[in-house]
Amino acid sequence: MSQPDTGSTTLKPKKSSRELLFRVASAAVLIPTVLGIIWMGELNLPFGLSRWPFLLLISVGVAFLSLEWSAMAAPKWPNRMAVAITLAVLSAVFTVYLSNIVAGIAVLSFGTVCAGLYFRRLKGPYLDAAYGAFYIGWPALVLIWLRETHNGVYWVFFAFLIAWAADSAAYIFGKLIGGPKLWAKYSPNKTWAGFAGGMIAGMLTSGALADLTDLFQSNTAALIVGLLVAFATMGGDLWESMLKRRYGVKDSGALIPGHGGLLDRVDGLMFAIVAIGGIRWLVMLGTKL
Repeated sequence: MSQPDTGSTTLKPKKSSRELLFRVASAAVLIPTVLGIIWMGELNLPFGLSRWPFLLLISVGVAFLSLEWSAMAAPKWPNRMAVAITLAVLSAVFTVYLSNIVAGIAVLSFGTVCAGLYFRRLKGPYLDAAYGAFYIGWPALVLIWLRETHNGVYWVFFAFLIAWAADSAAYIFGKLIGGPKLWAKYSPNKTWAGFAGGMIAGMLTSGALADLTDLFQSNTAALIVGLLVAFATMGGDLWESMLKRRYGVKDSGALIPGHGGLLDRVDGLMFAIVAIGGIRWLVMLGTKL
């Protein structure tokens, strides 16, 4: 009886190590690629070509997120819901790109209603269709708007790097320390130790980035921003965990090795982008940081 127990315990570290290896390998490919595309907007290429890769990146991301959301929320009509959400969100994204954020919000609101009404006519989950468009669309609009503001590349870098640092630290601290669960009902693997580690990592990352930019007048302001964005990241991760439990799935997909679906990878980032967008808006209104 002792041999089967020994075998089962030895498999867990191997599985955990393999998962961590996949995570590191995926991050090593994705992070430089994404940051490089964001930075390309600083190049002065003719016909606005330097900005198109960033728009293409967001468009592809929206399409994949719509597919994953639809597979969870409407398994009987995944393709129809994905098309409805993608059309609603990308219409708003291009509106922001060509016009302004206010017009984009109006288009997204209209697209959200249309997606919901379309699925109501199909007698399908119309509230899930409408919410999916809003859930995916809002961060996409903020990201386009944020990139186009003054020093926009730095603000976008803040959102991505703080979110990645907080998410990675939460995973590592949670694995190494363990302890009491943060929200066992919806996310049994997340711990308070991981939450604390993520918050600390977000603050330290923001403080380090502040030394490389002139976005903030003091390191204290940068640390507060890091704390808020890291908190938003943790909240986004928990929110998506709750949604997955509601739909009875473990992962949103299997696109990224070690992470599951794209939505599993960017759930916290989506909330972080909105948080940074709110902070940027306050700064534009004249609030000193």
